Amino acid sequence: MPVVKPARNPSGRTDWAALHARTEAEVEQMAVADADNPVTDESHWASATIGLPPVKTAVHASFDQDVVAFFKRGGKGYQARMNAVLRRYMEDQQSERSSD
Repeated sequence: MPVVKPARNPSGRTDWAALHARTEAEVEQMAVADADNPVTDESHWASATIGLPPVKTAVHASFDQDVVAFFKRGGKGYQARMNAVLRRYMEDQQSERSSD
């Protein structure tokens, strides 16, 4: 049977006890005041979709060293960022072909 470790509050993580101690109105007020939290309304969600992310396929690929170094400088998740750039290129190419 696996050993369950007690939950810790690592530095920079949410303090759930403090958050639960606040009223709903206080949480809403904090959200409105947060510059990183854009204000949205129902119209922003009108065309939203819910779905699973695409299934990943492992491939062996070789990239130029400077390209990999550039993405790695952004920190953890560099492969996901590289995938996002490739996805954007693919989608642009698909939309160009469909508009012809």
